[in-house]
Formats: sequence, C-alpha cells, structure tokens
Amino acid sequence: MSLASKSPEPRPGILDIDAYVPGKEHAPGVAKVHKLSSNETPLGASPKAIEAFQAAAFNLERYPDGQAKALREAIGAVHGLNPANIMCGNGSDELLGLVCRTYLGPGDEGIITEHGFLVYKIEIQASGATPVTVKEKDARVDVDAILAAVTERTKIVFLANPANPTGTYIPVDEVRRLHAGLPEGVLLVLDAAYAEYVRRNDYAAGLELVSASRNVVMTRTFSKIYGLAGLRIGWMYAPVEVIDAVNRVRGPFNLSAPAIAAGAAAIRDQAFAATAVDHNLTWLSRVSEALVAIGLRVTPSVTNFVLIHFPEEDGKRAEDADDFLTSRGYILRAVRSYGFPNALRMTIGSAEANEGVIAALTEFMGRK
Repeated sequence: MSLASKSPEPRPGILDIDAYVPGKEHAPGVAKVHKLSSNETPLGASPKAIEAFQAAAFNLERYPDGQAKALREAIGAVHGLNPANIMCGNGSDELLGLVCRTYLGPGDEGIITEHGFLVYKIEIQASGATPVTVKEKDARVDVDAILAAVTERTKIVFLANPANPTGTYIPVDEVRRLHAGLPEGVLLVLDAAYAEYVRRNDYAAGLELVSASRNVVMTRTFSKIYGLAGLRIGWMYAPVEVIDAVNRVRGPFNLSAPAIAAGAAAIRDQAFAATAVDHNLTWLSRVSEALVAIGLRVTPSVTNFVLIHFPEEDGKRAEDADDFLTSRGYILRAVRSYGFPNALRMTIGSAEANEGVIAALTEFMGRK
C-alpha cells in the first residue's frame, strides 16, 4: 500500500487568515542596532522582577501554580481588585484568543476598527466567526460607526484604548456611551495594553466599567511598561461568569513559574514603573516636536510610540525612510498592514536612540 500523497487540510477559513508578522529586529551589516519596532521599554525590567525570576530557577522541576495565585493577588493589591475577577495568560494575546474561543463560532460576528490591533481579526477568524471592520475618524475610534455595525450576529466588540499603532484614545465618556449602546449579550473587550502610559484626566482603562457590568472585560500586559515582553504575561479583569467560562478552555499551566514570580514582583514595584512613565513623557513630546519641525506629520500619541507620516514627493516615502534608518541601525515598524502605507511607528527608546532617529530623519528629509 502506498503512502497517501495528500496532506491533511486545515478546516475551512484557516488559510484565509493573514498570519501576524512582528516588527523586524535586525539591520544586517550595522554594528549597533536600536530596535524601536515593538514598543518595548528602554528601561528594561525592574531589578526586583529580575531577582524574582532568578530565584525561580531553583524550582524548575516543579509545575507552576495553574491558577497563578501569587500574580493575581499582586495585581489585585496594586489595582484594588478582587483576584477572583482576574485571569492571567501567556501575554494578553492568549487571553484575547481564549475570549474568542469561548464566545465566538461560525455565524457570529466580531467588530474591530479600521486600524485596530491585527490579532483581533486573526482570533475572530480562528474561531470560525466573521470579522466586521468599521472606519475610524482621523485615526481615532468612531463610536457611532461601531454601534451602526452591530447586528443580531454581533457577539464581541474589540476596542483598543489607547490604540496601536495610532497612539490615540477615546475619553471614558465615549467608552461608556459605546457600552450603553450595545445589546446586553454583546461582550465589549477593552484592550488597555498601554494604559499605564496615559496621563489624561478624561481617560480610564476600564476597571470601573467592568466592575459595574456583566458584559465588559479589560485586558492588560506586562510586555510594555513592566519590561517583561520576553516572559509573555498578560491579565484580564472580568465578571466572574466570564472568568468561569474562559477558564474552561484555558490551558492548566499557561504561565511559567518564573513568569508568575517576576510578574508579581514587577507590578508591586510601582516606583520603577513611575520612572518609565517619566522617561516616556519627556521623550514623547521631544520626539514629536522635533519630527514635526523637520516637516513630518505625527499623530498625537498618549502611548510609548509615535506614528510618523511621510510626504510622498521627492522620494520621501515611508519605505525609503525605513531603508535609510535601517542602514543606520534604527529599526522602526512599517504599518502598511494597519492601513498606513506611508507611515512608520517609532517606539520611544533611550535618549541615544531617540536623538539618533531625529538626526537620521532630519538628514533624510533634507536630501534632494
């Protein structure tokens, strides 16, 4: 009997998914590289988190706590939340996927916005449901457009606030208006990955709305301000009914013991996080003002990155700027897949990296 010549086929819809492509990391032939493509903090992780991670190395033969109790308790203590309403995951990406697996299926719809995080669409499609994309206004979420797109098949609405890659946000009153306009059976997912960086009086990450509702969840990450992207730690605050449902599809040991230990230590070290906020606030304004001064347009950001728009005349395209910067060791993020074919996203990095990008782009814009 001959071996079968046909390979197994994925279920319908899987091959229609555009796989997520991370930002590039390397600049071949360049001695020193500044990676500003993934919104990582230039300050690294808290020394207390590193110490906790190292201590966990002496018990690697043991399974981690499947409930991540120490981490949930630390999150609860810092934010004043009941740990029973907290779930931790292998990055917030895993939690977004688990929510989709729990609440979406064939025939259902999930609403996303025009420039929203690409993972939302991927997870909706992976669950067999249909993504519905609504337009934004000036790179900002349009609540009225979202509400107009809701149908009887809508089961989830994803809202990144602040948004990636735009760096924009909508005020808490607009978030409340969106929630008030949704049917009770629709789950509103607030992705607040960059919440710690925001310093606006009219912004809220969503904790209060989750506490007062049965159909709202909020996700957060340790990959940005806490500097633990390499450990993949995320958390979700949700009603107990949602926690119970999602727990039924969550893997039993989805966080490693070193991740749990480091995460708990990191979130308790709020002094270190405050230093990261101060660094970001200083350089966010400096970078934005400097780039505008050389003729570039920058979308106003409340995060740890800026979206830089390039003029197309005289070879001043984003693609050309990307090549120019990479040749000098500065790696930014091309965002064509997000609907910005002539823009680059720049993470706020170290003083050296920020000044280097400003100088390089000044040279680029001045070329004839």
